[in-house]
Amino acid sequence: MTAETIFQNFPNLSDTQKDQFLRIGDLYADWNRKINVVSRKDIDELYLRHVLHSLGIARVHTFLPGTEVLDVGTGGGFPGIPLAILFPQVQFTLVDAIGKKIQVVNDVIEGLGLENASARQVRAEAMKGSFDFVVSRAVAAMPTFVHWTRDRLRPGGKPGGLANGILYLKGGDLSEELAPYPQARTYPLSDYFQDPFFETKQVVYLPETACR
Repeated sequence: MTAETIFQNFPNLSDTQKDQFLRIGDLYADWNRKINVVSRKDIDELYLRHVLHSLGIARVHTFLPGTEVLDVGTGGGFPGIPLAILFPQVQFTLVDAIGKKIQVVNDVIEGLGLENASARQVRAEAMKGSFDFVVSRAVAAMPTFVHWTRDRLRPGGKPGGLANGILYLKGGDLSEELAPYPQARTYPLSDYFQDPFFETKQVVYLPETACR
């Protein structure tokens, strides 16, 4: 699967965005030859399993200009880097505890010329500052993730969209871990993307008020 998959699902990309999505494949392939950034079996499916999956968050919420987003446990840069390409007027901070992964993320950010993204080696619970949204891909069960990140969320929200909160990419049966959060909403990605990969994948939205 190629970048054409992204272009088909997001037809209003600028030439700059298209170029960045095209280059992302080569950048990760080059790094994966040095260290195992993305699973070896997944590198050929990078655009489906990592880039398009990350952009599932954009099907649920459109980040408005000036929004500040924290990507926790970003690994090789997902979902933060694809979202930073899609929303160039939104500021993304990508964090991970593993230094080698942050080295890769910084290199990809530089290689893509992303001026709205930065990466830091730090654990989520040691982060300072506050953000409008926290995003991530299944780094922990929701109660644990909320414990790590609730102090990073600022109250409020901009008109016309979701209130500030967590947007979390998860798969499988989430009923048990979401039981403590009756305000949580789930959005099946199979409603937006046709590939069988997305049949069990969801975006979980938890407003800031439910994280206190």
